[in-house]
Amino acid sequence: MEWFQAAVLGVLQGLTEFLPISSSAHLRIYPQLFGWPDPGAAFTAVTQIGTETAVILYFIKDIARIISAWVRSRAGTAGMRNGSDGPGTLPRQLPYDPADVRLGWYVIIGTIPIVVAGITFKNVIEHDFRSLWIVGTTLVVFGVILGVADRLGRRERDVRGIGLRDACLVGAAQALALIPGVSRSGASISMGLLLGLDRATAARFAFLLAIPAVLGAGIYEWPSAIAEGSVFGIGPTLLATAIAFVVGYAVIAWLFRWLERRSFAPFVAYRIVLGALTLILLGTGTLSPFA
Repeated sequence: MEWFQAAVLGVLQGLTEFLPISSSAHLRIYPQLFGWPDPGAAFTAVTQIGTETAVILYFIKDIARIISAWVRSRAGTAGMRNGSDGPGTLPRQLPYDPADVRLGWYVIIGTIPIVVAGITFKNVIEHDFRSLWIVGTTLVVFGVILGVADRLGRRERDVRGIGLRDACLVGAAQALALIPGVSRSGASISMGLLLGLDRATAARFAFLLAIPAVLGAGIYEWPSAIAEGSVFGIGPTLLATAIAFVVGYAVIAWLFRWLERRSFAPFVAYRIVLGALTLILLGTGTLSPFA
């Protein structure tokens, strides 16, 4: 059964990681509805490596360009300090796009809040925050926030318009996703929309920003996932991670096509319905706050 359960949870992780509906909430709610054990925060973090690998593959050209530009800019700065460009020399055409360099810095800066919060509140995140009361509430509250942001956001800036203020605020919003039910992509996208980014840009920046944070968390939690062998062993966890990768890649491609012509309204409605249903089932005793 653990292989079957892991496969189902891998599909669930891949379907929900990139949509603004919270994969962590689904991995808390649905196992209990099925009568399965809570897979645990460590299992969730490791399977997210699969979905983040899908992000890397989907944005591989953008990532390679950004990293190359950032490295070249550092090398160029060092060269100027060493006197390679003397006074009176003609300005050289840069071998990279400065916008890519800035985006690289913004990803680094935007990752800091979630790293600090994750280390500081690790025990609370892995235990107290996993209460279904919190999950149901955050699904509803942040669903409303996403709806307001999608409706009121000016959506007038693309990726070249992202600035330092945007990186700091979107990074802070991403840190809230350490609370199950908030949704990493949902919180980041909501903040991006409120700051005036268009839907596709808000989603793209949210996905790029998540890569170092999620991969780092997955690698950090890997020993804990192995220790949780009584729930899912190494084999089922690897299966779930592989499935999450395949499904996640398909979802990313679908989402960007969706955002070209539609809004986040269906995801807002789904979040509110799922959150309200969770709270009702908790109130009637059908679900328990902790598995």
